[in-house]
Amino acid sequence: MSTAGRCAHLAGAVLVLAGCGRQAEPPSGPPAGAAAPAAQRMRIADGAPRIAHAPDRVHIDYRVYGQGEPLIVLIHGWSGDASYWRAQVADLSRTYTVVTPNLAGHGASGRNRASWSIEAFGDDVAAVLAELPEGPVVLVGHAMGGVVALETARRAPTRVIGIVGVEAFDDIGAPRRAGAEAAAAARVARLREDYIGTVRELVSQQYFAPDANPAFARSIADDIALAPPEVAIASLIAMDRYDYGPALAELPAPLVAILSSLRGAPDIARIRSQVPGFRAEIMRGRGHFLMMEDPAGFNALLRREVDAFVAATPGAVAVQ
Repeated sequence: MSTAGRCAHLAGAVLVLAGCGRQAEPPSGPPAGAAAPAAQRMRIADGAPRIAHAPDRVHIDYRVYGQGEPLIVLIHGWSGDASYWRAQVADLSRTYTVVTPNLAGHGASGRNRASWSIEAFGDDVAAVLAELPEGPVVLVGHAMGGVVALETARRAPTRVIGIVGVEAFDDIGAPRRAGAEAAAAARVARLREDYIGTVRELVSQQYFAPDANPAFARSIADDIALAPPEVAIASLIAMDRYDYGPALAELPAPLVAILSSLRGAPDIARIRSQVPGFRAEIMRGRGHFLMMEDPAGFNALLRREVDAFVAATPGAVAVQ
């Protein structure tokens, strides 16, 4: 990300989701670019664990639910995992096909990767899409997952009919404030010195409304604190260095955001100067993990956006 709002985001990339997977290194996958057997490409829609392989052979864990179109891919954020969408899966899969991948280094996915870049995470989700039958796709990403969605869309432009950023994209086009690089470097230094303490402090101070449930806030902080620091810190640095320009230049579909009111109203005019037609929905009184804090309200907004994407896409039909 490249703005001052991104520095708060980066305090927040640390919070962009919780619950990283802790597991042994997996065996290497098939050679990069190898086609999946036809039987493996059949849709498994009951939540059974599935594995795809990223181009660098890291295995990517994912699950599929439901049978309708479009296919909705829920992409978790930094140091999170697919379980943070659990309040969406049951509701959305009644109508659509829902896919919940774990990015490399998170959940049950592999960690044998040399570079923890946003582009590599985009490859992870694209590898999952390659395992599934053709059809329209809506990408939904929380915080860092929103930027990963942009990279995924670059890799599957003919399939993506819409992108929803959850607590994401409000910093598009914002100038970087003086001292932002130094502040980001200081934050990374603190994380390297005391990852657990720094994460807990940032969570409690910046990512919940004043009246948030303290037990919920504590559970998020505890989950994030268990993330492997070597993955978390490298991903945080990659997020700070990410340039929206190339992805926005190749944007194949409408871009929208569902945001909390924690950081105030987004500058829609500034964002539309780079993404014409951008729109945002604000969930007032909610925190950074709004899809968990208010599932019913969030799901209703997400369904409305999906229906709008379908209505704007010739030949796309939502199954009711």
